[in-house]
Amino acid sequence: MASIRLVFGLHLHQPVGNFDHVFEQHVRDVYRPILERLSERGFLPLVLHLSGPLLEWLEQHDTGYLDLLGRLVSDRKVELLLAGFYEPVLAALPRADRVEQIQWMRDAVRRRFGVDARGLWLTERVWEPELAADLADAGVRYALVDDRHFLVSGFASEQLHTPYWTESDGKRVALFSIDERLRYLIPFRPPEETAAYLRELRGAGHRLAVLADDGEKFGGWPGTKEWVYERGWLDRFTTTINGLVEGGEVQLSTLSDALDHVPSGGIAYLPSASYREMEAWSLPPDAAVRLIRLEHDLGETRLAGPDGALIRGAHWRNFLVKYSEANRMHKKMMALSLLCRRRGDPPAARRAVGRAQCNDAYWHGVFGGLYLPHLREAIWSNLALAESELRRGEALAVEVLDLDGDGHDEIWIHSERFSALLSPRRGGALEEYTIFATGLNYANTLTRRREAYHDDLEEGLGLEHRPPIDREPRAIFIDRVLPAGVTLEQYTDGEYWPTRSWAQSSGSFTIEHQSDSIEIVFSFSSQAGDKTLEKRFEFGANGTLKVGYRWDGSIGPPEDLFAPELSIFGPLDLRPEPEAEIWTFPIETVAKSERGLDRTRQGESVTLRWPVRIGAALVEIGPGASAMATQTSVEPHATLA
Repeated sequence: MASIRLVFGLHLHQPVGNFDHVFEQHVRDVYRPILERLSERGFLPLVLHLSGPLLEWLEQHDTGYLDLLGRLVSDRKVELLLAGFYEPVLAALPRADRVEQIQWMRDAVRRRFGVDARGLWLTERVWEPELAADLADAGVRYALVDDRHFLVSGFASEQLHTPYWTESDGKRVALFSIDERLRYLIPFRPPEETAAYLRELRGAGHRLAVLADDGEKFGGWPGTKEWVYERGWLDRFTTTINGLVEGGEVQLSTLSDALDHVPSGGIAYLPSASYREMEAWSLPPDAAVRLIRLEHDLGETRLAGPDGALIRGAHWRNFLVKYSEANRMHKKMMALSLLCRRRGDPPAARRAVGRAQCNDAYWHGVFGGLYLPHLREAIWSNLALAESELRRGEALAVEVLDLDGDGHDEIWIHSERFSALLSPRRGGALEEYTIFATGLNYANTLTRRREAYHDDLEEGLGLEHRPPIDREPRAIFIDRVLPAGVTLEQYTDGEYWPTRSWAQSSGSFTIEHQSDSIEIVFSFSSQAGDKTLEKRFEFGANGTLKVGYRWDGSIGPPEDLFAPELSIFGPLDLRPEPEAEIWTFPIETVAKSERGLDRTRQGESVTLRWPVRIGAALVEIGPGASAMATQTSVEPHATLA
């Protein structure tokens, strides 16, 4: 009986903007020990993908690791894989950007390691059918996808231990199926179970088994460092599998050798798909809860069978529907990528756009980084760098366009110093306020949303209270009238009803060009046609901003408060006229991660409060240390047990 080829693949990645100490910890606890141990014990060849952000960090901080890897590559003991250099979800990029990102990685691998890589690690295993042509155009010969991608198309699991070919626009690429059972066995189960599974596959006549998964499983995830190294799992695993190799039952293999020696299974056309958990995470909360209940009703046995693959959630792009903050970053990146192409692709701007395409901050699950402020900040910082390069020497200008793709126009104001975005359909809210000199988008906060796992309070999530939920998506200058009796604690928790709110109101607007400023004036009227609110933005060429209000005294009782809320990411100078009472509280979220529940500060809510009876007010804002009068603060009510 022929041996079965085992491909052992690792994906090593840290996102753009992650902390240096996180890179250092993972090199020390994961990336170096796994490579050294496998090499020392002769568990070779192996397949490895090293992401561009990690490669750049290692070039600056640990070339010794790259030298170790380089020797193994030179000895043909490690096969390196491509991907988009800055680890984007390729399907979420313009097609030219997909090819360019892969070419950047190919060039970096060739320059550092002297090899021409032809295989591809598909970031987050997000597949869309037209990717085949783009991969082929980028010189990719074969790529990895989950077995689930095949199973949801009706393939049987026993058909998947062989490469398949697919095409788009007549351009071909081979696809290898990652075995989900191996992903769950390694490294979480005793090595003997993996050995038994490989023998089972071989006994059925299969020629190939593919494992490719996050390297962080081998020392980076909670508890895995102790399990994999200190308690001896890795030593037992290599001894066990090496025994199968010596007995002629298993052959360690690269993907390129497997493609050359394992007969093709034929042609396959796969739908838009990702891994099971990702598809579930991308669902809105109510649908996610229904999926959980459906899976429970079907039971583990049926879910593990062929019917289970047909029970699925949404696709990765649904995160852009679920989280407006992710969509705003994504559409700004797309707009700047197009502008960069039109301006001849200046290298600094193109690289900054490329870094802003790193996937992690665009989605949320157990691993996605949307809830991590420093990762969102890295995206916006690179977008600011790109836009400042592209707008060098430009005067103050304004565009009216549907920038975020939702069917409603926004107003984009920009110069060589700043970029801002106003939403007429949200009461003239300021959705982006980026000052290029600081690299900050001061509107880069995160709305406190209900997540499906917030409902699982009985399963030990450690919540004393359900986290507060925001009434509307956050932005700068969300305008409301608050009843005089609302307390700061009620306001912080979202447990109040405004007398009036313009947060979801569409208003008419005019744009007025002055010699050194642009004014956008919004008007909002009652159903009877009477003007209730006028809101005037005045942008200076350097990014300074004045916002003036005039309102009808009939919008609320005289003792109520006209109360614009500013959700801000960094310190701003605020100069209100007349002087206002100001409420502030930290915007904190409770989100699930591989560590459990994380409570994270996403920014600060600042609400200016003027009596309705005064009828008019003004506030000037600009970057700097906050200067707020009559402040009162409170910690959010949701806490961890």
